[in-house]
Amino acid sequence: MSDHPHAFLALFLGIALAFPLVMLAVAWLWVKCFQPAKPGKSKNATYECGLPASGDSWIQFKAHYYLYAILFLIFDVEVLFLLPFAVALTGLPSGALIAMLIFILLLAEGLVWAWHRGHLEWK
Repeated sequence: MSDHPHAFLALFLGIALAFPLVMLAVAWLWVKCFQPAKPGKSKNATYECGLPASGDSWIQFKAHYYLYAILFLIFDVEVLFLLPFAVALTGLPSGALIAMLIFILLLAEGLVWAWHRGHLEWK
């Protein structure tokens, strides 16, 4: 190996970029060379669950459900940060306690904001 300190990183970056590009090239060549296109009416038809498609495929979903799910994920991930902190509470300095209090206050502010805006009301 070279004496340069960043040679390993350059080699690793080169391999990390080349590997997925080689795989994509092999897949593209496989499709172009060994898999002939056979378009047809039945092949290009929409198929789901063994039933032919009927009706319009565009359905309007309410964004309220997505907001509710995102808020759930935000406050669910909060537990991932609070649990290790709670386990190591006695061995941490006071700066960690202040940082965690700021984190909890920011989450509480987000909860109050969502509650005030009505995002937590199921309609």
